[in-house]
Amino acid sequence: MPVEIERAFVADRRPDTELLGPGVPLRQGYVASEGKVEVRLRITADDAVLTIKSGGGLTRDEVELAVAAADAEALWPLTQGRRIAKHRHRVPIGQQVAEVDVYGDALEGLCRIEVEFDSEAAAAAFEPPVWFGREVTGDDRWRNASLARHGRPDRPSGAASASVGAQRQA
Repeated sequence: MPVEIERAFVADRRPDTELLGPGVPLRQGYVASEGKVEVRLRITADDAVLTIKSGGGLTRDEVELAVAAADAEALWPLTQGRRIAKHRHRVPIGQQVAEVDVYGDALEGLCRIEVEFDSEAAAAAFEPPVWFGREVTGDDRWRNASLARHGRPDRPSGAASASVGAQRQA
């Protein structure tokens, strides 16, 4: 099974637009989850992907399947109450590429950064730039699935999670 080795960070503020570039808007929703297994649907203007992830922390099992646009839209209602909207920016950092996600809707203002690696040794050796902020690898509260369900863990739960379920339908 394919494995994802990834470190995650939460920036204190959004990086400058010059660093980020234009980015790609996307919708992401969770069709199902059970324990450490989750089924995610991600839709962009160009494609849709259904992803099954299992495990936690630095290394997780991950399988991605392309989905036809019509099928993705048919599945989208199943994600009600478990959605996020964000712009993804791909920023080169030395030998790596950082995926910088700038969130909208209920998570407006959040900037989360992920970097994938070929090995756990490469992940351990990586020195993140200061602007990455604090590392949240292994903190399940900062995983996208948790953000979609519960909002930001650093904000009062009532305000954040009340608006997460009210995100746009389309």
